[in-house]
Amino acid sequence: MSAPLVSIITIVFNGERHLEQAIRSVIGQSYPNIQYILVDGGSTDGSVSIIRQYKDRVAYWISEKDKGISDAFNKGLARCDGEIVGILNADDWYEPDAVALAVQQLAGADVAFGDIRLWRDEKQDSVVKGNLRRLDYEMTLNHPTVFVRKRCYDRYGGFDLHYRCAMDYDLLLRLKVNNCRFVYVPAILANMRWGGMSDEQWRLGCRETLEIKNNYLPDRKWQNTLYYIRHVGAVRANKFFNRVHLVPVIRWYRRLFSRMEKIQ
Repeated sequence: MSAPLVSIITIVFNGERHLEQAIRSVIGQSYPNIQYILVDGGSTDGSVSIIRQYKDRVAYWISEKDKGISDAFNKGLARCDGEIVGILNADDWYEPDAVALAVQQLAGADVAFGDIRLWRDEKQDSVVKGNLRRLDYEMTLNHPTVFVRKRCYDRYGGFDLHYRCAMDYDLLLRLKVNNCRFVYVPAILANMRWGGMSDEQWRLGCRETLEIKNNYLPDRKWQNTLYYIRHVGAVRANKFFNRVHLVPVIRWYRRLFSRMEKIQ
C-alpha cells in the first residue's frame, strides 16, 4: 500500500519554550513519508537555534518577519509538495500515530479531522471531539487535528490575511460550503495548550467568526448574530468561573451549556 507524501507545517514566533516538543512529535511519527516545513516569524529568542538542531529532519525552514499567522501559514503552503497537508503550531504536539490515522481515513475524502486533548498549566483539562455538524455555527473542528488534501488549497485558496484569529475557521467553512468531503477520525490526534492567540483574543475571534459566517452563510445573518451574542456570554461565564477557580462549576457548566462535546 502506497504512503502518499504528507507535508506538515509548523509556524512559530518566540516559541522556544515548547517548540522542541512540537518538532519531536512530527519527526517521531509512525508514518514514514513526511515533508516537514518550519516557518519562523523572525524570533528573537532561541527558536531558531532549536530549529537548527533539527535541520537534518526538516525539508525547509525560514526565519523572517511576516504579516501574521495567515501569512506564515501561506508561506508554508507555498513550499508543500505533499498530497496532504497538516498544520501544527509550536505550542501543540501530535500523538505518535496522528498522521497515519488521518491518511488511512482520507481515502475518498478531502479533509480529515479528529479529537484533541487540551492542557492547562501542563495538566490535562479535557478532550474535545471534532464536530462537523456544528461547523456552520462556530469552530467545532480542532485545527491541529485537521489534514487537508493539497488540491483543496490549490482550488479554494489558502488563509485570508484579513483574519488574525479565525483564519482556520474561514478556511474550513469555505471548504465545507464548496462541498469538500470531510471525514472524522475517531481518535485523539493532537494536544493543545490553552493560552494561544484564539484564547487570549477571544473577543476578536468571535467577531471574526460572525463576519465569516455572514460571508459564507448570508441567508442566516440574524441567526448568526443571535448565536454570536449567546456565544460571547457563554465564553465570559466560563472565563469567570475559571478565574475564581470554581473547577466543578466549570465542568457542570460545560456539560449543560457547551456546544462542543468534551470528555473530562
